[in-house]
Amino acid sequence: MRCYLVIMPAPPPPETIKVTSHRVACDGSGEVSPALGHPRIYIRIDPDVGFAECGYCDRRFVFTGGPADTEAA
Repeated sequence: MRCYLVIMPAPPPPETIKVTSHRVACDGSGEVSPALGHPRIYIRIDPDVGFAECGYCDRRFVFTGGPADTEAA
């Protein structure tokens, strides 16, 4: 019996949304209808980290000008 290791490509990076508030809401909508998303949750972005991710859809919210904002300089 032979076993083969199948290497899967890495998953695509999460969708990144820049925000100007440390508190955001996510319901999974955007390109899809809100009815096809997930329950609305409220997420707090830690100012020391500069980003937070939705536990349902992996959408990443980056605080503009924060430590995780790679375009701020």
